[in-house]
Amino acid sequence: MNLPYYSSFSPSPGLAFLSLEDAFEVLAESSEFREMEGPCLAFRRAASVLKSLPWAVQSLGATRDLPCLGEHTKAVMEEVLQCGRSFEVEKILSDERYQTLKLFTSVFGVGPKTAEKWYRRGLRSFTDVLADRGIHLNRMQQSGFLHYGDITRAVSKAEARSLRNVIDEAVRAVSPAATLALTGGFRRGKEFGHDVDFIVTTPEPGREKSLLPNVINGLKKQGILLFCEYQASTFDTAKLPSYRFEAMDHFAKCFLILRLEASQVEGGLHCAEGDGRGWRAVRVDLVSPPMDRFAFALLGWTGSRQFERDLRRFARVTQRMILDNHGLYDKTKAASAHFQCIGQSGEPFELRAEPESGVRRIGAADRQGRHPVTAVSRQALPGGQ
Repeated sequence: MNLPYYSSFSPSPGLAFLSLEDAFEVLAESSEFREMEGPCLAFRRAASVLKSLPWAVQSLGATRDLPCLGEHTKAVMEEVLQCGRSFEVEKILSDERYQTLKLFTSVFGVGPKTAEKWYRRGLRSFTDVLADRGIHLNRMQQSGFLHYGDITRAVSKAEARSLRNVIDEAVRAVSPAATLALTGGFRRGKEFGHDVDFIVTTPEPGREKSLLPNVINGLKKQGILLFCEYQASTFDTAKLPSYRFEAMDHFAKCFLILRLEASQVEGGLHCAEGDGRGWRAVRVDLVSPPMDRFAFALLGWTGSRQFERDLRRFARVTQRMILDNHGLYDKTKAASAHFQCIGQSGEPFELRAEPESGVRRIGAADRQGRHPVTAVSRQALPGGQ
């Protein structure tokens, strides 16, 4: 078998191997709660490999030549394929600590460390947290509890389209020449997501720094802003490239909760049965890079997380480049060179796509997205077969 080593470069036809993928996701999440980054990444890579296959795994022997499947992951697969269950996964699912941390981290603004702190305090439910006078919730967490039912419910594609219209109108009121792009899972073609992400910028150099504050003011005047946390830009070209992995980029961004009216959504809101409010709260993230970094930010915010991690690993290991949301840097140059292959359409750059490199382009549908991305076959990698 000749399967690309990096999950980023494997087409994802959308065939879901639910039992195996769910098992690996539980194992990955459990590892994350225990701050075991290595196993967490290993299980997520394994899930990505299975998702990329155009056929269903029927036996462990069929996975012999697949990459990213270690002894532990194969042991879990064998158990699921033979018994239809994983005793290790079942043990995790019944573990009180895992259940509690999963519950607490489902709240907007609560990460694993805060969840762990609450668990060690003896708290086991939302009622416990809200009744504990020693717990001081920040604004984000307060909003997370207040709108919990809405923002933990999936957002539909129709709702995402409506929010795009809302954001587009607010942006155009500030800068008619601005560029707005939907990112995240909806850009990859997903029908549902947990929030809606946008990148917004302007062709006027420096104007992007004031863009988001003005957009936020516009949303506030409309009476639809339920929560906002704004983070000013810390982007500095003198400090780039960064040689360590950073979960967040340095562009200006804001994390919002907006009120979306049923009348704005074609086909109505995706609400709980019996909900007669006529509106719901939805999480929206806005990011504002300079125009010359737009394509890199678009690539990074489109995801998925594992895709981006493997794409950056490929750039570093095979292409001797550093890729992040800020740019693409050639490590072979004496001075870091920033490669710009950008149009306002957001067409991504290429990673040395010479014929002899084994690099090829994978269609948008294979990545659950609308724009092609660079791909590489296994022959282009060290030790490829």
